[in-house]
Amino acid sequence: MTTNETKKPRVVVAMSGGVDSSVAAALLVEQGYDVVGLMMRLWSEPGIGPDAPANRCCTPDQMADARRVANMLGIPFYVIDSQTVFRNKIVQFFIDEHEKGRTPNPCIECNREIRFTYLLEYAMALDADYLATGHYVQVVENNGRFHIHKGVDENKDQSYVLHMLNQEKLAHVKFPIGGYTKPQVRELAAKFGLPVASKSESQDLCFLGDGNYRRFLTEYSQKVDEPGPIMHVDGTTLGVHKGLSSYTIGQRKGLGVTTPEPVFVIAKDPNKNTLLVGPKSVLGKHSVIVRDVNWVSGNTPDTAVDVEIKIRYKAKPIMGTVEMLAGQEANVSFFEPAYGVTPGQGAVFYIDDECIGGGIIADFIQSESTIPVDMAVSSS
Repeated sequence: MTTNETKKPRVVVAMSGGVDSSVAAALLVEQGYDVVGLMMRLWSEPGIGPDAPANRCCTPDQMADARRVANMLGIPFYVIDSQTVFRNKIVQFFIDEHEKGRTPNPCIECNREIRFTYLLEYAMALDADYLATGHYVQVVENNGRFHIHKGVDENKDQSYVLHMLNQEKLAHVKFPIGGYTKPQVRELAAKFGLPVASKSESQDLCFLGDGNYRRFLTEYSQKVDEPGPIMHVDGTTLGVHKGLSSYTIGQRKGLGVTTPEPVFVIAKDPNKNTLLVGPKSVLGKHSVIVRDVNWVSGNTPDTAVDVEIKIRYKAKPIMGTVEMLAGQEANVSFFEPAYGVTPGQGAVFYIDDECIGGGIIADFIQSESTIPVDMAVSSS
């Protein structure tokens, strides 16, 4: 290389053997970057029979596909053993959260702890300038500040699970396919001649041997399947539940209780191993505390902010207000009652198509009182 030549920026691409990360790598090669393919070997559940798959993100077939794509693109490809950190940071988190009566989103935690901490640091150690992934999200730079915008494909947008990214990390990440729809990504894969163009996707949690998370929790936790009382918010005991992890907030069917009017799961109290149920009028939440709040801009607002709030990955946004409290907690108030608000899930804030931040929905039950005040009184 002559002294006049400029070193190409190096991008490490997190490759999974799927179409999204493969096209991301191909686009970066086309754009002239020095591209390196990297795949993590993640922990998978052992011991459920000879046909048990490896972690769905890194099966032998997935590895072979990723290596083949890298060879076609003429880029180096490496596999790193990340089983221990994934088991400790993500799988144990999944178990612990369910034991606490919450319903976690492991993808949020994986992006927080694995992809954009562990893997990003690994990429930087390889003298990379950027880490790229196949997420459907767009990052826009304006006057040296980075903004997260939804992916063009609304059905695939993944900004919800990336709300924890900050300015420091956004300066070193790329999302090459965020400006494309899924069909367009498949067309690009065909154009590049990639063998994964028509490859199907897995929607299950990657570390489960058979996709059955309740069976997994029963085997890996001694707490989640402990029976306990089903209590109406009026204080009446209605029956016995089969373990708090078997129920979701808003669930109506399969409760095993008979009542004059329909009842729904309102909350879980892991301290007393109690499942709280009640009428739909109590299910609607007018406000909730959100913890671990991150503001993408790095600037914490000192007044209340009107935003759209997504309380689940595929949920329709709800209008409301976010007001910061002490530390990283915020009070989120909804303009209309919100149904299905679930501790452990993300509450992510948007203005138009920009994701400005978010956090994790905190426990409803904070004290020794089994029935919180806002649940004991009907809001109808």
